[in-house]
Amino acid sequence: MPTLILTPRQTDDTQTLWKAAARLGWRTERLGSWRIPDHLRTLDDPVLYAEALFAPEFAEQLDLELVSPPDDWLVGLPREYTSRTIRLTTLGEARALERSMFVKPPSDKSFPAQAYTGATLPVGYDDAMPVLVSELVEWDAEFRCFLLDRTLQTFSVYSRKGELQREADFASTDDEQRAMIAFVSTLLADPRVALPHATVLDVGTLADGRWACVEQNAAWGAGIYGCDPERVLPVVQAACRKRRH
Repeated sequence: MPTLILTPRQTDDTQTLWKAAARLGWRTERLGSWRIPDHLRTLDDPVLYAEALFAPEFAEQLDLELVSPPDDWLVGLPREYTSRTIRLTTLGEARALERSMFVKPPSDKSFPAQAYTGATLPVGYDDAMPVLVSELVEWDAEFRCFLLDRTLQTFSVYSRKGELQREADFASTDDEQRAMIAFVSTLLADPRVALPHATVLDVGTLADGRWACVEQNAAWGAGIYGCDPERVLPVVQAACRKRRH
């Protein structure tokens, strides 16, 4: 029986996943501290859902390998799936930017992902840290997609014109859903696009109506928004692989 392991931080997502795990017959353990207790270290099928900052340490204690996208995944995508120029560089090199560009850490939220010039980039971070730098585009709507074995499991709109959606606002039209599924299906069928076994793909429409990839995220820490939590959990489970010694 899988055991869903949640961190001490209470969120709407963890509450939703806890209830979904109960419906699926899973066990759930809410950690009381930022250390894995001994009785959880020998579980056969632990499923970790955790913040990116703490997940690697928890995974080490649970003997788990967390499936995460490579930092340069967006950079290697064919242009028809990005509709913008993107490069992977370092924070130090990005400080030379003279015009405003969209800058974000590729795999965490150590500083806000937004438009920066070199002079406005945050200080106090290692200049060797990797960052993605892309030309500025305007997103009309953005969708989160949970994928397993290159198959779309569940999805939800999460942003409209840069505004985060909540609860009833997670609704999307049939036309939007059909167009999103068509775009994602084309990408999933393309042998040039490498994807982990279990992952989260964010896609959206640009202001001119084109569909494009926003980013890829690790399933074990991604927000679920309006996605079906019972279909999210198997993706999270597949993204937490027990190490083989």
